Amino acid sequence: MKETPGSQNISTKLERIAKLAREAPGVAFTTLAHHIDVEWLREAYRRTRKDGAVGVDGQTADEYAAHLEDNLRSLLERAKSGTYRAPPVRRVLIPKGDGTQMRPIGIPTFEDKVLQRAVVMVLEAIYEQDFLHSSYGFRGERSAHQALHALRDQVMHMGGGWVLEVDIRKFFDTLDHGHLQEILRRRVRDGVLLRLIGKWLHAGVLESGAVSFPESGSPQGGVVSPLLSNVYLHGVLDVWFEQEVKPRLQGRAFLIRYADDFVLVKPTNKRKRRHAPSWGSITR
Repeated sequence: MKETPGSQNISTKLERIAKLAREAPGVAFTTLAHHIDVEWLREAYRRTRKDGAVGVDGQTADEYAAHLEDNLRSLLERAKSGTYRAPPVRRVLIPKGDGTQMRPIGIPTFEDKVLQRAVVMVLEAIYEQDFLHSSYGFRGERSAHQALHALRDQVMHMGGGWVLEVDIRKFFDTLDHGHLQEILRRRVRDGVLLRLIGKWLHAGVLESGAVSFPESGSPQGGVVSPLLSNVYLHGVLDVWFEQEVKPRLQGRAFLIRYADDFVLVKPTNKRKRRHAPSWGSITR
């Protein structure tokens, strides 16, 4: 993505937000939406993929770009005034893993992707200061390969250990809205942003010609969903493991997480090598 003259201005604003978040851990931000202006939306548009599938309105990125400035001004006014309506997400199924199962993917409209990107830019600047080093999914330049390298290096350093691999079943489909919003409010209390996130969480899902309104979940495929998943799992898993689990285990232990897949590792008890450890004492 070729940078524009405004890209540096936005980067400077993001660095300021990140600095404030870093200097005030645990403090909730009440005013954030004022950062989002037409220039901010223009940068969000630049960062949005232009070759993705179209949403329920059928509008392509090229069609949106034909009247870009007018569209962005209209989008800004609706987002700030509260009149923006999150369109239903078009759901498609794609093969998962070996192809024996299907994964539901949500496809927002292009305009919705732009607005979600604008909000994600603000929230990432804050939450990247909070996320732990053990989290690797959907985080800038971090990757699954880096997670695997970290797992290998730490297991080798420990000389082996017991490994518990966990895949949270249907996490994106069952994400609890109320709990997520409670976690978000610990760090973000800006009414405009919380209202937009609430609209995205409750937007309908179009599938097979019918619109449904799930009471839980955040459609996988949306721009905001990966960040929301990280915020949720940071609160209920990563921090919990560091603060509640590790102090109750003997010896070194660690967690490596990539999105909703994670690995827990604890040392082998040399006096009882033949017996696997009981994880029951650390279940939530």
